[in-house]
Amino acid sequence: MAIVKPFRAVRPAKEYAKQVISLPYDVMNREEAALMAEGNPYSFLHICRSEIDLPHEGDPYSEQVYAKARENIDGFLTDEILIRDEEPMLYIYKQIMDGRAQTGIVGCVSVDEYRNDTIKKHEFTRVEKELDRINHFDRCNTNTEPVFLTYRDDKRIRTLVEGWMNGHDPEYDFTTKDGVGHALWAITDPEAVALLSSLFGEIDSLYIADGHHRSASAVKVGEKRRAANPGYTGEEEFNFFMAVIFPDSDLKVFDYNRVVKDLNGFSKEEFLQKISEKFTVETVEKGPYRPEAKHLFGMYLDGRWYKLAAKPEIVCEEDVIRCLDVSILQENLLEPVLGIKDPRTDKRIDFVGGIRGLEELERRVAKDMTVAFALHPVSISDLIAVSDKGMVMPPKSTWFEPKLGSGLFMHEL
Repeated sequence: MAIVKPFRAVRPAKEYAKQVISLPYDVMNREEAALMAEGNPYSFLHICRSEIDLPHEGDPYSEQVYAKARENIDGFLTDEILIRDEEPMLYIYKQIMDGRAQTGIVGCVSVDEYRNDTIKKHEFTRVEKELDRINHFDRCNTNTEPVFLTYRDDKRIRTLVEGWMNGHDPEYDFTTKDGVGHALWAITDPEAVALLSSLFGEIDSLYIADGHHRSASAVKVGEKRRAANPGYTGEEEFNFFMAVIFPDSDLKVFDYNRVVKDLNGFSKEEFLQKISEKFTVETVEKGPYRPEAKHLFGMYLDGRWYKLAAKPEIVCEEDVIRCLDVSILQENLLEPVLGIKDPRTDKRIDFVGGIRGLEELERRVAKDMTVAFALHPVSISDLIAVSDKGMVMPPKSTWFEPKLGSGLFMHEL
């Protein structure tokens, strides 16, 4: 079963919602966050990236940064920029980007179900990134940003959600500067909340789409609170963490592309000859080339686009990990030819989210790289299949858009 629990959200007063909302903390650096928040004292970046309110030369992971985030939450509450809902509720969060809508439920999910893999993962996490959000959530006494979860679409849940939206006005409904629409409904009827929770209770598994570090950090804060409260009952808020849960059919995964600094000592001709052992290589007369199917790749080198097709002998369809295009490229080109053994740590490789377009690959090659690779997006069904097997995807496999807006709801511990 999947536990989805109502909670009393801390969220913006209606008149401030459009000013409060921000992009997630981890999609920008400090300088970008400061620029985004410039002139807007209500931006949620003052909470999720509170180092922008401190001297620039300071440590972004210092206790002072986390204390400042808590101070800013308190200030927003005092000034009634943020309010606390009086009763526990579930919420409906709808985003629209380029005419495509994704509609999810905002609620709290279970620390125990994360631990027993009812909430399934597909990525490794890094200790140092976990530690930052552990300190942030713990010091703020709040899950400040949600985890992005998915599940296999369920007609009964969809019908209930659509019925509520059709019969009630949203709390917020606006479009941000990036063209993404955001709307939020509060499900105020306890019977509707109970029914929705019971329907999720019949869902076998939830899947982390995005936010592996946030979820791992939230769970560890919950475990820390349990250790400090040995008489806990399991019902305390620290036993749960906040998520937005979308049906899989609503989601779109974008490509996650690669750029590499050099050809590992090969000339262009030697490189093309070497990769032709595992891929058929075809010059594209008019680029850029976007792969139209699995096992096809675009390559940009020396001002020209190429179409690469994986030869049948390197495609292992029986292995859910090895048949991913990110694996095929890594195992048959990036590592053996370009010498990229660990893409997590190798400074010669960088990653470009598909939302930036293939022109960004051309720009990076012109600026500071030598060769770029465009991939076909991983499918949601692949993500679920990998997660169901308890396996882990290669790093930088999936890029989801639109990103969840931060600041529209928080969960106090």
